[in-house]
Amino acid sequence: MEISRHWRLQQQRYGLVGEVCPHCDIKIFPPRDVCPNCAGEAKTLFQFSGRGEVYSYTTIYEPPEGFEGNAPYTVAIVKLEEGPMVTAQLTDVDNNRVSIGMPVEMVTRKLREDGKRGMLIYGYKFRPVWSHQSANQLAA
Repeated sequence: MEISRHWRLQQQRYGLVGEVCPHCDIKIFPPRDVCPNCAGEAKTLFQFSGRGEVYSYTTIYEPPEGFEGNAPYTVAIVKLEEGPMVTAQLTDVDNNRVSIGMPVEMVTRKLREDGKRGMLIYGYKFRPVWSHQSANQLAA
């Protein structure tokens, strides 16, 4: 990835920033400038909470080139609290314990290294939201 593109995408990669349509109030991610619901102009930035739930998921055992060191890993479609669905890798979770409806939250993590230059690419992933009671039970 070229450096200029990396910097352009920084807000949505690190902060889950999208847009909200001023005409129909739908939340949009990734940003598009045109609302997919009403086709109105949508340039108002919107900061998503980063919270949502697993809508669907799959575990990758044979990864594409560049991701071999991560396998096996789980990729999920996450339905954000504000409405949009995003596809992202799950982290900090046992692949066998993922379930539909599992509450998750966005975290920033290393996605990969880019080419011979070794530029580290960071972005969003999602991890389970464990209640204090669940965390205490796991520690016991």
